[in-house]
Amino acid sequence: MNPLRELLRASPARARVLPYVIILVITSLFQDSFGEEARYWIYFGKMILGALCIWEMRSLVPEMKWAFSWEGVAAGVAVLLIWVCLDPYYPKFEALFKMGEPWNPFKHFGEGSAMGWFFFWVRTIGSAVIIPPIEEAFFRSFLYRYCVRTDFEQMPLNRFHPTSFIVVSLFFGLLHFQWIAGVLCGLIFQWLVLRRNRLGDAILAHAITNFLLGFWIYWKGEWQFW
Repeated sequence: MNPLRELLRASPARARVLPYVIILVITSLFQDSFGEEARYWIYFGKMILGALCIWEMRSLVPEMKWAFSWEGVAAGVAVLLIWVCLDPYYPKFEALFKMGEPWNPFKHFGEGSAMGWFFFWVRTIGSAVIIPPIEEAFFRSFLYRYCVRTDFEQMPLNRFHPTSFIVVSLFFGLLHFQWIAGVLCGLIFQWLVLRRNRLGDAILAHAITNFLLGFWIYWKGEWQFW
């Protein structure tokens, strides 16, 4: 018996909530609590666990499917520009975040080292492939609809509810250090779901933003984004 599968199958809500909670708990309580080198390995383990969650979620969250559209691509690039261009112009939300050393595997393992590149790609690919489906299933599929009705599966993905639209986007943003960019990001991703009546375009946009952000960070040396 697979205990993770049994936990996720307990309810439609749990299938969408539990993977996000697992990732959030590991990030907030463990990832930066055991020294500089451990944080990289903990992140690697977190991505493996996230991949297992996605594998088990695939039949339980039918809307969690990637989809391609020009709106998704454009939104992903737009969010990247918002994230990096707004950064110098507003105070960051430090209440929920430990302000230690930025994630920079090349500083720790050595510039151009094999381990530095390994963890660079772990972070870049993990944030582009693992994080988007888990976060979009929680915020855009579950939380947005659950704020309107508890039997959330009966609410179409393209139903607009102004209060939920604003509240969920604010909550999404405040869980990020770059909170203003995070709020705008939440609004854009939720708009994609409403426009396309599916989750896949938001997953695509989220993935494009995170993937391109990894290259931006390396190119510009702006490791504070990680």
